Amino acid sequence: MKTRITEMFGIEYPVICGAMYLVGEPKLTAAISNAGGMGNLTAGNYKTTDELRNAIRETKKLTDKPFMVGITILPSFHITMDDHKRNLEVCAEEKVAGIEVSGTPLSKVGNEYMEMLRKAGVKMFHKVGSVKHAVHAEQAGYDGIYAAGIEEGGHPLNDDVTTMVLTPKIAETVKIPVVAVGGIADGKSLAAALALGAEGVMMATRFMATHECQVHDNIKQEILKRQENDTTLICKSINLQGRAIKNKIVGEILAAEAKGAGLAELAPLITGNRCMEAWETGDVDIAPMMMGQSMGRINDIKSCKAVIEDMVNQAKAQIARVSGQF
Repeated sequence: MKTRITEMFGIEYPVICGAMYLVGEPKLTAAISNAGGMGNLTAGNYKTTDELRNAIRETKKLTDKPFMVGITILPSFHITMDDHKRNLEVCAEEKVAGIEVSGTPLSKVGNEYMEMLRKAGVKMFHKVGSVKHAVHAEQAGYDGIYAAGIEEGGHPLNDDVTTMVLTPKIAETVKIPVVAVGGIADGKSLAAALALGAEGVMMATRFMATHECQVHDNIKQEILKRQENDTTLICKSINLQGRAIKNKIVGEILAAEAKGAGLAELAPLITGNRCMEAWETGDVDIAPMMMGQSMGRINDIKSCKAVIEDMVNQAKAQIARVSGQF
């Protein structure tokens, strides 16, 4: 399966893992890359640049394949803009294959960082939810676009445009490669993304339901139980929209927002420490677990290799089936 994404990175399949807070660690990252896709080491997991550097080097010991580093530049309780700048320097120094940038574009951080990454051979992808942001990213010098629809877990743009509409709009507008994000979980969605003009797909929730993902098994089993309508959007009132599984704490967040709560009041409910506890203890009600609507299409827990190979085989079968009808 050859696309501009597989050719750009020298990977076997155009399947990329998205950044996942406290989940995108070396073991999972390497497993995805070793399976022929593109793993993602999430920079926000690490409190210092030395910790991030060590994680990159640990991942390199587990795989000789390319992998991304995910850098989310959004308001944070513990990550400053200086931290982001130092993380970008580490990515350049360690010559990672690419970075996934979400939130504030790199041009706002400083054009010198884009030039530094470019000289180091690090491919830069920006995750966007609108055509205008994709155009800006192309003009700024990014190497590719993640077209993220409202279905995605995490922080979709509040334009609320679906992947089905956003992907072809962006693919028809920019010349750099486009990766479809949101609602992706299997070969049917991979085939659909390619048909819409994408050069690959990015998914995260699906990779949580794998043997290599180091979250508590209760969390994985919860993913299997839930359906596509079991997520909701939170934090819209403070301009930090996120899609999370419906649970007790999410209900409390929505109730607080309805009463006009600001960031100071919501902070104790949305802190990352809650997710850390949930991943470790398996308590599915104590954290706003950011997952996408693709959860409704996840029916089993298997290895990253099986996820990717089954996905590609199903995509090929779907493409052949549709092609045979014409």
